[in-house]
Amino acid sequence: MVMLNKFKQTQQQWGGSSEVIDHWLETRQLLIVEYCKLASLQPCSAKATMASLPTSNELQIFCQHLVDYISEGHFRIYDMVMDKWRSTGFEATEEINQTYGKIVLTTEPLLNFTDTYASINEQEALETFDEDLSKTGEIIEVRFEVEDHLIQLIAESLAIPPGA
Repeated sequence: MVMLNKFKQTQQQWGGSSEVIDHWLETRQLLIVEYCKLASLQPCSAKATMASLPTSNELQIFCQHLVDYISEGHFRIYDMVMDKWRSTGFEATEEINQTYGKIVLTTEPLLNFTDTYASINEQEALETFDEDLSKTGEIIEVRFEVEDHLIQLIAESLAIPPGA
């Protein structure tokens, strides 16, 4: 899976460079694992059979990981980064702010998926689930790419203190 391969590359490149980035990557890995579990349940054909659809519990677990991942980014990771930057005199650049803005654009569609599927019961028809999960996977991949760019900017900024 492309998502997993890109994650491994990012982990090899940036893992160990800071606690903040390591934590972010661990959280991302949990989300990828849960996504892969759901995606592996999906048939290759356009029409899903009831036997191949995830259970409501499996959907809840994935949706919870997705919400946790989004929350970690918005309310913990970015705050941790900003605190670290401020303690060294660093200020976010326009590129960092724009990159963060691109990440924010992916948040609403991902939360819409969780709103739709987090509390669905097993008797409800999941007619568009396969398509919705695929779109969600694409959005997650875009988010990861933009986050990887942000990780690069963060790592570079933390490696060179302001005024150096």
